[in-house]
Amino acid sequence: MEPRLFDLDFQLLADSLLTIIAVFVLFIALSYLLFNPARKFMQDRQNKIAGELDHAKTAQEDAEKLKADYEARLANVDKEADEILSAARAKALANEADIVAKAREEASRIIAHAHVEAELEKKKAADEIKQEMVGLAMDAAGKFVRVSMDDRTKNALIEETLAEIGENTWLS
Repeated sequence: MEPRLFDLDFQLLADSLLTIIAVFVLFIALSYLLFNPARKFMQDRQNKIAGELDHAKTAQEDAEKLKADYEARLANVDKEADEILSAARAKALANEADIVAKAREEASRIIAHAHVEAELEKKKAADEIKQEMVGLAMDAAGKFVRVSMDDRTKNALIEETLAEIGENTWLS
């Protein structure tokens, strides 16, 4: 037998070479079947996370803008409340002035109506006094006429007095 270097023979070298080729083929097959889908899965996941981070960043920027807007509105709320209150006060004062003017107008109308009624009552009282005076005058004249006149003259005077009273009553 020939001396062998490190106990290597041709069969061992052929087996080793076939094993290396098989491992290389297996590595290439697994690369296409296992490693590439795993790499693709990891790349997709990385892209998804990057997209979510971008979305979160834009959402945070929007939230900061909304917060700034909200704080600005809060700062302006006092001004707006003061403006609304001053407008309400002005409107209330205008309504008050309108109500007072209407009340004064109503009061002057009531006073004018009362004056008219008072004048009517005065006229009515004056008419009643005139009627009573005429009645008293007729009674006095009747007594005087009865004593001094005859019946025919008395009747003529009574009719004449009644006619005058009727004309005065219609004229008043």
